[in-house]
Amino acid sequence: MWTLYPLIFLSGFVDSIAGGGGIISLSAYLAAGLPPHLALGTNKFSATLGTGVAAARFAAKGRIRWDAALFSFLGALGGSALGARLALYVPERVLVYILLAVLPLIAALVLRGKRFMPRATSLTKPHTLVLASLVGFLLGGYDGFFGPGTGTFLIMAFVAVLRFDVLTACGNAKAVNFASNIAAAVTFMAHGRVDYALGIPLALCAVLGQFIGAGLALQKGVKLVRPMIVMVIVLLMAKILYDLMV
Repeated sequence: MWTLYPLIFLSGFVDSIAGGGGIISLSAYLAAGLPPHLALGTNKFSATLGTGVAAARFAAKGRIRWDAALFSFLGALGGSALGARLALYVPERVLVYILLAVLPLIAALVLRGKRFMPRATSLTKPHTLVLASLVGFLLGGYDGFFGPGTGTFLIMAFVAVLRFDVLTACGNAKAVNFASNIAAAVTFMAHGRVDYALGIPLALCAVLGQFIGAGLALQKGVKLVRPMIVMVIVLLMAKILYDLMV
C-alpha cells in the first residue's frame, strides 16, 4: 500500500496542470487490490480535497472566470446524466475505438497548433456563457458515458472554444472538476464506498501534489501545460489499449 502515496501525489501533480490525474490514481487504487466501487469512492474522496486546493490557487491569481465555470458545471450535470443513461444502450467499445482514432490527432494539434498560446477573448458575455454551457454538457456527457481525461478535454475546450488563455482554462477546469468531484464523493460516502483509513492520508498526498503542480502551472504557463497535456493523452491511449487487451 505504501506505493500508493507517491502515485497519488503524482496524480494530483499531473491533474493540477493538465487534468487526467484520475488515470494514474484510479489505476493505482485498483492495482493495490481495492474492489472497484471502493476504489472509485476512495479516489473521488482523496481527489476532491486536492482539486479544491488547486482551484483555490488559480482563483487567488484571478485565473477563474466564475460565470463560465458555473454555466459549464450546470451543463455538465445534465450531460453527465444523459451520458450515463446512454451508456446503458451504446457499447462502450464504440467510444473506445473513436478515441483511439482521435487522440493522436489531438496530441498533434496540441504540439503543433497555436491554440494553446494565451490570447485575448473576443466573445461577448452571452456567447461565452452559451458556449460554456455547451462545453459542460458535451464533456459532462463524455464523463458520464466513459470518463477518463475529462479534465484535460475541459482545458482544451476552454482554450479552443471559449478562447480563454491557457491558465484561465486550467483554473476553470479545476473549478468545474471540484464541483463535480464533491457531488460524486458525497454519493460514494453516503453508500459507504470510501475507505477513510486509506483515503484521508492519501488526500493529503493529493493536496500536496495539486498545490505544487498548480504553482508550477501558474509560473510556467503554456510551456509546462502543453507537454503535460500530451503526456496525459499518451497515458489515456495506453490505458485504453491495455483495457482492450485484458
